Amino acid sequence: MAPINIIYISIEGNTRAFIKRLSAFAEQQHAFDSDKPLINAKEITDQTIPEEEKAPFFVFVPTYLTGGNGIDSGFTEIMTNALGEYIADGNSARKCIGVVGSGNRNFNEQYCLTARKYAKQFNAPFIADYELRGTARDAEHIYATLCQRWASVNA
Repeated sequence: MAPINIIYISIEGNTRAFIKRLSAFAEQQHAFDSDKPLINAKEITDQTIPEEEKAPFFVFVPTYLTGGNGIDSGFTEIMTNALGEYIADGNSARKCIGVVGSGNRNFNEQYCLTARKYAKQFNAPFIADYELRGTARDAEHIYATLCQRWASVNA
């Protein structure tokens, strides 16, 4: 099976650390069963030049907000704008097949609010979440979720 494509942004390193954990888990699973897909991850930064994505991909996005409470008084997304702009450029958004969010559960309703916004904006399902850097169990669960969705898209 073709590698699972992931596009992500990592501001403080939490998302990057989780993607590394997820990739290592995928490599382990692939070593046991070559039908299990590897991970092909691309980090987007403020310096990334937009290019149209040609293959389906998942988005991993942390939550950074300012202003309002995110529910009834609005919010402003901060720090992840480069990722949103990258996806919105050209026809890349059409290739987005799912959004995974991360954040801090201490922020209650604002937890993963950026990911939910991306899912709505790019007409893709919000498929999973994890807190901060995630755990090994999160990586296992999210990998299984990605594999299931990836198989259905590539069938």
